[in-house]
Amino acid sequence: MIYDIIIIGGGPAGLTAAIYGRRANKTVVIIEKAGFGGQITYSPKVENIPGFSSVTGNEFAEKLVDQAAEQGVDFEYSEALEIKNGKVKSVITDSGEIQGKTVIIATGAKHRRLGLPKEEDFIGDGISFCAVCDGAFFKNKDVAVIGGGNSALQEALELSQLAKNVYVVQNLDFLTGEAVLADLVNKRENVKVIMGATVKEILGDKSFDGIVINTNSGERHLKLDGMFIAIGLVPQNEAFSSLISLDKYGYADSGEDCLTVTDGIFVAGDCRKKKVRQVTTAAGDGAVAAIAACNYLSDF
Repeated sequence: MIYDIIIIGGGPAGLTAAIYGRRANKTVVIIEKAGFGGQITYSPKVENIPGFSSVTGNEFAEKLVDQAAEQGVDFEYSEALEIKNGKVKSVITDSGEIQGKTVIIATGAKHRRLGLPKEEDFIGDGISFCAVCDGAFFKNKDVAVIGGGNSALQEALELSQLAKNVYVVQNLDFLTGEAVLADLVNKRENVKVIMGATVKEILGDKSFDGIVINTNSGERHLKLDGMFIAIGLVPQNEAFSSLISLDKYGYADSGEDCLTVTDGIFVAGDCRKKKVRQVTTAAGDGAVAAIAACNYLSDF
């Protein structure tokens, strides 16, 4: 079978693209190597999605999958390894080959981890990556932000409006974010910046209880209610770099139109360079990419 649209990635961008593709009466398959839903599945409670006063990330992902399935989307659980370009494109996976007239790359970006024991256990239950998404759960509580770049400083500023105390833990002896952000952080009375510090250990057995950090003056224990990791994102585009342009950070160098340098190949969601990475902007990309693919198919 030759699909009209092959989508690589089953997060909000990919699932939205699939729904739009099927609504346009196109044959659609989603290739996903892990769980559907993307990064949002780590959020125990989400309150910034239009139409939902409150929903868990898993519940939202399940609703998207159910909606796509009801529309007639096919699902392929495998890892996309390569795209072979041509009038009909072939996506090579670890379980075979899938052919399609267009491909939408919606592989997202993974939050870089600290690589410590217990880290994965507490993600969504004390450890988060998004202050906008999860900050409200830590109102009047003590939290830490790990990192010193723009993302970390923005997280700290967001959290400072909610949390009792915010500790910014930076491994270098200076903040790497923009001076204006660093200045704002240093002016917040409830934000304490700890330079030259690295996280040694995550505390807690059944629940997150804080961290142990190595500082220039020795080991220090921070009792915390939550920790926000902001040490960068890792886009999942390398396998397709011969067909799409990447910026210096590895993101697809594509604009709001979601087009790439290769005809019939589109990108959507967090794998694309953009200023705002939220579930709503990912879904918006999915719609734009699907419509662009349908327009391409009209001349196929």
